[in-house]
Amino acid sequence: MPEPDHAETVLRLVGAEIAGFDTTLPADAALLAEFRAMQVKRPRPITVTFPGGLMQTCWSVTRSDGAYSVLYLPRAGYFTLCVDSDFGPLDFGVHGPALGCFGSV
Repeated sequence: MPEPDHAETVLRLVGAEIAGFDTTLPADAALLAEFRAMQVKRPRPITVTFPGGLMQTCWSVTRSDGAYSVLYLPRAGYFTLCVDSDFGPLDFGVHGPALGCFGSV
């Protein structure tokens, strides 16, 4: 059975997070600008490897910067920061809001 399309869910969640993000501080405004520059126009499914070799379909939120990308975990209902590898994105336990994950590196 194919995975459901979560693209609209991702766009809705990220849009709400962006709308409520406080950009009073210059550093926060810069973080939001960087996030928006890396944000994908249309989220797509991507297979992520988790500790222990488990694999799960997640949804892209940002393009890779060459080392990291932010993805949405539909089964968990939150976002993750993944490290890029030769085997695709690897989850390494940084979870939470999309902007929080993005700003953690």
